[in-house]
Amino acid sequence: MSANSADPTARLTVRLVKSGRTKICYEAELLHDDGTHLTVRAPWAGAGVRDFGFVRFEPGDVFTEHFWRDRWYAVKEVRDSSGVLKGWYCDIARPAVLTGTELVVEDLDLDLWRSADGTDVRRLDEDEFTASGLRDRDPEAATSATSALTELERLARTADFTTLLG
Repeated sequence: MSANSADPTARLTVRLVKSGRTKICYEAELLHDDGTHLTVRAPWAGAGVRDFGFVRFEPGDVFTEHFWRDRWYAVKEVRDSSGVLKGWYCDIARPAVLTGTELVVEDLDLDLWRSADGTDVRRLDEDEFTASGLRDRDPEAATSATSALTELERLARTADFTTLLG
């Protein structure tokens, strides 16, 4: 599926894979696909509330998610049930693969959070990344992942962050 503007009724199944296993799978509305950049919208797909301390994901939250076929990350805009922006949760992942109506994204453990006002930018799960053994199993992927995290953090600390979503 590749189009400049997506069919407003198009649905995809987003499958987030981690360490070879499906971590979460959910239905999403396809908003945009230009052949490289896909945008979907979906309600919070987790079970109950997930409190990170700096942000809470909870039922009613809406995620507008940006995936690329040529970038090593995904950026998820998070809004509460009334539409107030909470911030952006970024997964470092292999480039997304769309086959039919299934979008598969392989999570590489590293994450980045940027608050709505941009004052809180933090790297997450670097310990999980180290423990994953990716540096030994696939050094090229590990280098791509750490480079993507560095690039996203640089962008997240500037006003230009949201331009990458356009």
